[in-house]
Amino acid sequence: QVQLVESGGGLVQPGGSLRLSCAASGSTFSIYAMGWYRQAPGKQRELVAGITSGGTTNYADSVKGRFTISRDNAKNTVYLQMNSLKPEDTAVYYCNLRPAVWDSWGQGTQVTVSS
Repeated sequence: QVQLVESGGGLVQPGGSLRLSCAASGSTFSIYAMGWYRQAPGKQRELVAGITSGGTTNYADSVKGRFTISRDNAKNTVYLQMNSLKPEDTAVYYCNLRPAVWDSWGQGTQVTVSS
């Protein structure tokens, strides 16, 4: 099992930037594909970005060109750099394995984009 702790969220104005971090436990972190997910009030949780063990990335259409997912296997950490933030990016952001593992969902980190 992998334990995950998200951090880096906060309040930011439209057009601003945030960098989220996901710290993972376990010595086998490097073999897992990982993803960032988000859930806004009244909406279903959605995949925002994914990264394979080899570093190949994919993004939801809504964030392409604005968000960048990366990983540092030596630090057991996955990052999400979010630029040009929009109010519709407001959500709780979670990281997890891909495919997601139920027991690995954590508390997430709140991102609020508002003027």
